[in-house]
Amino acid sequence: MSPPFPAVPRGPRSLFGELLDWMLAPLLVLWPISVLLTWAVAQSIASQPFDRELTETARALAQQALSEPERLHLSAQTLGLLRSDDGDNVHFQVLGLRGELLAGERRLTVPDLGRSAAGQVQLRDDSLAGEPLRVAALWVRPHAAAADDERLTIQLAETLGRRERLASDIIKGVLLPQFLLMPLAALLAWLALTQGFRPLEALQQKIRNRAAEDLSPIDEGGAPEEVAPLVRAINDLLARREGAMRTQKQFLADAAHQLKTPLAGLRTQAELAGRAIQSGQASPAELSRSLEQIALSSQRAAHMVSQLLALARSEGAGEVAPTEPVDLAELARGALQDFVPRALAKRIDLGFDGPATCALRIPGQPWLLEELIRNLVDNALNYTPTGGMVTVRVSEDRFGRVVVLQVEDNGPGIPEAARERVFQPFYRQLGTGVDGSGLGLTIAGQIAERHGSRIELSDARTRRGGEPPGALFTLRFSALPEATSA
Repeated sequence: MSPPFPAVPRGPRSLFGELLDWMLAPLLVLWPISVLLTWAVAQSIASQPFDRELTETARALAQQALSEPERLHLSAQTLGLLRSDDGDNVHFQVLGLRGELLAGERRLTVPDLGRSAAGQVQLRDDSLAGEPLRVAALWVRPHAAAADDERLTIQLAETLGRRERLASDIIKGVLLPQFLLMPLAALLAWLALTQGFRPLEALQQKIRNRAAEDLSPIDEGGAPEEVAPLVRAINDLLARREGAMRTQKQFLADAAHQLKTPLAGLRTQAELAGRAIQSGQASPAELSRSLEQIALSSQRAAHMVSQLLALARSEGAGEVAPTEPVDLAELARGALQDFVPRALAKRIDLGFDGPATCALRIPGQPWLLEELIRNLVDNALNYTPTGGMVTVRVSEDRFGRVVVLQVEDNGPGIPEAARERVFQPFYRQLGTGVDGSGLGLTIAGQIAERHGSRIELSDARTRRGGEPPGALFTLRFSALPEATSA
């Protein structure tokens, strides 16, 4: 089921923007936490001096209560100081030995001081008529011989106005500079990133100003340490690209040179036939020979083009086409059938030595592997003399899980000094008198590499006395696991 709203494609990610986000995000996250911590610390700092003052005042009130425990008379001036203090309302309560109210307000909550020691002040938060209070409470014995249940209870409470004003001043003093520094921090982060990206911009400008054909290495001297590996990777890519272009140019030059010969032959034979016809001296035999030469030259040109196309396909197909399990024995037997008429024409014993089907399968692209076998067999038939022998073998090593392909002939063989060069494009062994494009073994070698193998070249094993050394091409392919091969 498709989503109700199509996904909006994201634009290219900005490294500058992401780094700036990661630099500012902690500030934006930590600032509210800083506000909460500052508020809690400010409340604690603001409460401490007022708690000490409240405690001392409560003890002073207790001392006055002890002087006259039965009846407590406070002067008007003392009552005024207790009831009002710089904008805060103060409430007090003094309870006698039987819990009777000696002075103050009865509305204050009677505290539970059972576990506290005599004269020990206990502080608590309370409220009166909906107004929050800070309360200091203690009890004292009226005389030293008094029992534990004979006690005077004193409470002193004040509203929180002064505390809140002090806490507010502390919070403003701490947070206001932070609030002003936040935009400055963002600006400094932006400036720092801008300065840090200058080398990248310079590197970008260097690359942008390059000509399309300039594949020289990029100077990594001015690049930051973190970007140097990227520059080295780009230089490595440029070096490989330059090598590939050099190889391609050489290949095109060689291809043009190789195609020039059959095309020149076509033109020459056509011109000779045309002149003979115009002069009226052309005999049927001469025209027939000219047509045969034209046909032969066109066949060579067509073969050359076919090999060039096969080489291009082998170079580009391995990276995109998926592989599948391949039965190499069945593939080789099928490829050999197309060469039977040609082998019969040269009276060559073309044979297959191997099982009808392989128990092991190799991963590969069937059409490429068939092209490999065809090129090896075509090369063997080209160089094997009339009446010779060409054998294709497929064998399996089930313990080592390897499938081996061999193509053997009893032709002139290849000298050891030339065995590496035969896989280069357009290389042909001199002195054999065999026509060819010089691309067959190149194509076979590239296909083998794409399938994780390589071609091993040696003298033939079945050579009889007096015969030329022949050639044996051997390839080893790793097989798929049992479950995949089945």
